[in-house]
Amino acid sequence: YGSHFALLATGRGRYIKRQASRARRHTQRERPSHPSPAAVPSVRSVRVSSAMAILGELGTEILIPVCGVVGIVFAIAQWFIVSKVKVTPGAAAAGGSKNGYGDYLIEEEEGLNDHNVVVKCAEIQTAISEGATSFLFTMYQYVGMFMVVFAAVIFVFLGSIEGFSTKGQPCTYSTGTCKPALYTALFSTASFLLGAITSLVSGFLGMKIATYANARTTLEARKGVGKAFITAFRSGAVMGFLLSSSGLVVLYITINVFKMYYGDDWEGLFESITGYGLGGSSMALFGRVGGGIYTKAADVGADLVGKVERNIPEDDPRNPAVIADNVGDNVGDIAGMGSDLFGSYAESSCAALVVASISSFGINHDFTAMCYPLLVSSVGIIVCLLTTLFATDFFEIKAASEIEPALKKQLIISTALMTIGVAVISWLALPAKFTIFNFGAQKDVSNWGLFFCVAVGLWAGLIIGFVTEYYTSNAYSPVQDVADSCRTGAATNVIFGLALGYKSVIIPIFAIAVSIYVSFSIAAMYGIAMAALGMLSTMATGLAIDAYGPISDNAGGIAEMAGMSHRIRERTDALDAAGNTTAAIGKGFAIGSAALVSLALFGAFVSRAGVKVVDVLSPKVFIGLIVGAMLPYWFSAMTMKSVGSAALKMVEEVRRQFNTIPGLMEGTAKPDYATCVKISTDASIKEMIPPGALVMLTPLIVGTLFGVETLSGVLAGALVSGVQVSLVLSPFFL
Repeated sequence: YGSHFALLATGRGRYIKRQASRARRHTQRERPSHPSPAAVPSVRSVRVSSAMAILGELGTEILIPVCGVVGIVFAIAQWFIVSKVKVTPGAAAAGGSKNGYGDYLIEEEEGLNDHNVVVKCAEIQTAISEGATSFLFTMYQYVGMFMVVFAAVIFVFLGSIEGFSTKGQPCTYSTGTCKPALYTALFSTASFLLGAITSLVSGFLGMKIATYANARTTLEARKGVGKAFITAFRSGAVMGFLLSSSGLVVLYITINVFKMYYGDDWEGLFESITGYGLGGSSMALFGRVGGGIYTKAADVGADLVGKVERNIPEDDPRNPAVIADNVGDNVGDIAGMGSDLFGSYAESSCAALVVASISSFGINHDFTAMCYPLLVSSVGIIVCLLTTLFATDFFEIKAASEIEPALKKQLIISTALMTIGVAVISWLALPAKFTIFNFGAQKDVSNWGLFFCVAVGLWAGLIIGFVTEYYTSNAYSPVQDVADSCRTGAATNVIFGLALGYKSVIIPIFAIAVSIYVSFSIAAMYGIAMAALGMLSTMATGLAIDAYGPISDNAGGIAEMAGMSHRIRERTDALDAAGNTTAAIGKGFAIGSAALVSLALFGAFVSRAGVKVVDVLSPKVFIGLIVGAMLPYWFSAMTMKSVGSAALKMVEEVRRQFNTIPGLMEGTAKPDYATCVKISTDASIKEMIPPGALVMLTPLIVGTLFGVETLSGVLAGALVSGVQVSLVLSPFFL
């Protein structure tokens, strides 16, 4: 997240370059001389380009919004199908479609009361939804205050660079006059707020969809595991397509609205657009930290006392923390993940657009080529739509053993189809030859070169995901070795577990390294940004699979709390087990794309700030590297301590209720669920502020006090260290 503070340094770097340009022109007026070939502005070489792309500007203006709207319509259609599963008594079986609305129910076979089961499911669903909504509204109040304050900081920093001037300035990378700094500050602030709001809405919609679908998945499990799978997956698809499509549409509309003011000043236009990514990533930071503290505190409190001390099943209704635990799945794994991936998408898109604006695309005002990142995302929506049909319509799940392979096939099919789609759009949308900005020079690139950049990121993400799954699934030897080590006690178990975590880093790091080398060699920092977008191009499918897991987990909890048949719980457990396995793949995608996105943002920062070389032998840079490498550990320590403190309060409250409420263990009295929900809410809101402040303020303080050179070292050190830490710890939280 810290890398996106390039926004604040970018304007200052642009100002420094303008001053240097003015000084050179003044010197040339006083002492005219014949310029050497090296002194000829690179703009002239940029102007020499091959024929325009096959896809014209009109086609681009139609294709991007149409793909976004198609994705939104598809999400609404999936939601409509899910809504046919009713959570009111007597309405569960209607019709006779393939999805099982006319199938017999287990309750009918076992003589249970279907009316009471449905009523209980509806009550539990309402409690989970209200708890999740209450937490998010509380968190958004605090985050909203931060959003307003930080927006003011951005405006002051960027506007004060040239004394809030309203006069046009000479462009840095192209001929002509660019818009005043004051208006760039104003538009950057507006795009920051827009990105932040879009991120918050994405997380909230994801949570509402998940809480809408959990009880419906439980009720469909009465008809068979295949029916429950389709309901859960369709619900995940609603979130995936809504988030990816709305993010694309909002960004595209923002670009076109800002373009009405900026006109031919694309340098200033896409500099102001970077605020969109900064807003998305800032809100994702708080969503991830706050939601993570909530879900882990509730999970630890529920399991330690309920399962370990009281020997009751997971999600037993007698456990006071059971509702908080299920709420945590939605605010952490759904809302947090939604905001997080939206932030990564916005960041990678903005990083690519910034570099493209100072390359031949932007200087020559080639709108179609400039929108290449958005076109890749548009193709991704169509590809994911076709891929989703394989799971929901083309094939039917008939046994629990088919669930996990079906989810994995979603990733493989989407990656294969996306490779073809990227090849087609690269051929249609890009000129055969063009130049990309590369640290002060222009690098010659071909359209097929950019295709390889996107493709290498796309397939590297799949490799990272499956390697992460290999090290976290009990179907393979690494986890089996850790389980076997438990025979000799906790000490050997911890040793084997740490070794597994360290070993799981090797192949993903090599995959990231190869993708970085290939994409940078072909298209410099723009290639890395496109590789990151390649990983995120199938985001709709990835989000559908990620959301499927918590929905299935909640479905199992509702089945247990509603007192449904053990056969239903077996089916929901099978859904949950497959979701936990594929969640590892999703985390691998998230980590890999975050690494590439951070590097792309770092490249955009040093490019716009005028840093051509980050010299590790310089004391300022080396000190920054050491401090930056320490930051992920500091951040992790703060969040882990926050989880521990919140879990301690949760454990004490659950113990108190078990000890003081008569008849609780016997099932004759109800626990106080609301108190446990309040403990997790209050603790997560309070504890999310210090880690968030660390991430947000460090680049600002370092850049202001020690300069761009030291800040470059801090960002590079944090990037390298953060990737390692996230990969090491990933197997421990699945």
